[in-house]
Amino acid sequence: MSTHPKTFKNARLILADDVLDGSLTVDEAGLISEVGSPTETEGHDCEGDYLLPGLVELHTDHLETHYAPRPKVRWNAVSAVQAHDAQIACSGITTVFDALRVGMDEDADLRYPDMRALADAIDTGQRENRLRADHFIHLRCEVSAPDVLDAFKVFEDDDSIRLISLMDHTPGQRQFVSLDAYKIYYQGKKGFTDAQMEEFIQKRQQRASGIAPANRKKLSEIAGERGIAIASHDDATVAHVEEAVGLNTKIAEFPTTLEAARASHEAGMAVLMGAPNVVRGGSHSGNISARELAEAGVLDVLSSDYVPISLLQAAFQLAEEIEAISLPKAVATVTSTPANAIGLTDRGMITPGRRADLIQVKMVGAIPVVRGVWREGKRVA
Repeated sequence: MSTHPKTFKNARLILADDVLDGSLTVDEAGLISEVGSPTETEGHDCEGDYLLPGLVELHTDHLETHYAPRPKVRWNAVSAVQAHDAQIACSGITTVFDALRVGMDEDADLRYPDMRALADAIDTGQRENRLRADHFIHLRCEVSAPDVLDAFKVFEDDDSIRLISLMDHTPGQRQFVSLDAYKIYYQGKKGFTDAQMEEFIQKRQQRASGIAPANRKKLSEIAGERGIAIASHDDATVAHVEEAVGLNTKIAEFPTTLEAARASHEAGMAVLMGAPNVVRGGSHSGNISARELAEAGVLDVLSSDYVPISLLQAAFQLAEEIEAISLPKAVATVTSTPANAIGLTDRGMITPGRRADLIQVKMVGAIPVVRGVWREGKRVA
């Protein structure tokens, strides 16, 4: 699984602000040592393909589909992590924040012991050198759920938690301002009758009003004490953004309006949107599209969310479809900007001194093909 070329030649290098036909060398520590002109030196021939930094993914809940492939079915957790990791790496992602949930509905199929099992499996995979990508955990915290603080305690000694998001999926606000959209989503997901749906909505609204603000405040305090970065989630109003700023939030996940996205960007938060939103041409919830935010200059980071390959495709699509966004700028939304937002300043850019996390990409029509993946200079896919 590992070879360690010192030179990558005949490549189209996607740099921070340019695309250069040339070569790249890697030292024995797995760091980029030189970026330069074409060379005849022996090494890995990229055959004119793009060579760009390995992608950095901050929010994917794709792992759950490998662990729970059918209702009530549980796959071996380590095996599930390996399968997920293979798909992540072959999508060009070399650093991934696996999103695990805490704060569940009482009738949820997955519970927080399942999340703990997955976190343990990720740790096992890392320690036993089973995995291709570098894995961290993004803990998604549903502040409207009564068990969110108890569930969070299950992770209180886990140093792999580097990011938490504070979510509130109470109907009638944020992601689901439209109750019609909320009903379509949950009736399709849970098979509720109209009467059951109305009861579900009322129960969630009553439950959240009493506990969500206190849970949000407590979780942000714990994150601050442990040095964990905070992401807001589905902000819709300037008031939501002001609340996030007060909690020292670094990342604004999936703002649902241009107003909230612009306020977050201007406040210094990295605005993150779903790559599937770019590829599909809009939000499945009917909210603001990622493309509209890109055109307004307030889109900073893309996330594959639930389709790993969408991350790379969306970056090339942004550069192709929006005149103001160059290819290096589009690639930054999936490499250097997410890395910097989370404090991983050792990767995400092709420049001497950074980790040689690299991917070789060939464009075939509008869909990129990942032809090689290296992490710290060693081939992993």
